[in-house]
Amino acid sequence: MIWDKAQDLGRLIGQSAEYQALKRAETSLREDKETVAKLDQIQTLARRVDQAVSTGQMPDQATAEAYENAVRDLEMSPTGQAYVVARTNFEKLMQKVNQQISEGMDKGAASSIITLG
Repeated sequence: MIWDKAQDLGRLIGQSAEYQALKRAETSLREDKETVAKLDQIQTLARRVDQAVSTGQMPDQATAEAYENAVRDLEMSPTGQAYVVARTNFEKLMQKVNQQISEGMDKGAASSIITLG
């Protein structure tokens, strides 16, 4: 029963306007060669930052600035802005879903009626 409800919830989320907008924004990102190049640059710089942090060091100033500039450039592009908005809206939807699940769990835990069927 839980798995069926989870499947139903997943189907409904997949059909939501927020999820559909996110998928369209992701497709637009992948199809924009300039944006793909920015994303590749961000990933390369993020790996450098992660490597420095994992050794207990701060990334060098040039890498940190290049990373910040690349992220800012991506976020300022129309394609990047559309993705950020779509991602934010989807995350808000998922927060609401998780809140409702949590409230349902609390009610279920407090109920003396067992419904496992």
